[in-house]
Amino acid sequence: MPSELTWLGHGSWSIRTAEHAVLLDPFLDDSPVAPVKAADVDADFILVSHGHFDHMADVEKIARRTGATIVSNFEICQWYGAKGLENTHAMNLGGGFDFPFGRVKLTIAHHTSMLPDGANGGNPAGFVVSLPEGNVYFACDTGLFYDMKLIGACGLALAALPIGDNFTMGPDDALEALKLLHPKRVVPVHTGTWPIIDQDVETWADRVLKETSTEPLVISPGAAISL
Repeated sequence: MPSELTWLGHGSWSIRTAEHAVLLDPFLDDSPVAPVKAADVDADFILVSHGHFDHMADVEKIARRTGATIVSNFEICQWYGAKGLENTHAMNLGGGFDFPFGRVKLTIAHHTSMLPDGANGGNPAGFVVSLPEGNVYFACDTGLFYDMKLIGACGLALAALPIGDNFTMGPDDALEALKLLHPKRVVPVHTGTWPIIDQDVETWADRVLKETSTEPLVISPGAAISL
């Protein structure tokens, strides 16, 4: 079966391959837009981009229930380890690792990463996940940066870009990001969760069609994309 990516609202994703279930930045129970709750999802691995509550609020409860391996930067893995969650895989920016479901590389992200209790959350990150059908770039929470050109050089089947503004790139900068990344398809995320990051995704998608060679995918939380 082809790999399937389901947007769970905000910056959260479920990635299902033929044999594995992966979650990225699960923020479900307290999210006003998530289509499922933390108790409803399965996971063999959980990717955590940074330490903000709206990207890792449900990691601990899911990991305890499922035994999933937490994949994140060194500091966040140490933080979960201190809570008794020893099934972690620490990485750092620029590093990659071949997991059973595919290769994961941590990319830079221009953001912050303090953990909910004030602890050091290390460097925020994005992910390039190499699946059998192609490479997927999850920019996660970031501003625009020119090194996106290098990320795109690997060839991207899909990019998930924040367009909400205020805390991340807004629509204009996300469009510039596409001109550096050149993915085949793009899905706008990190918008619509709260009024402060609400954007007109249809208008943005129209601009993508007119100004780039990328195909925009406008989906609602709970919708799936096949690679």
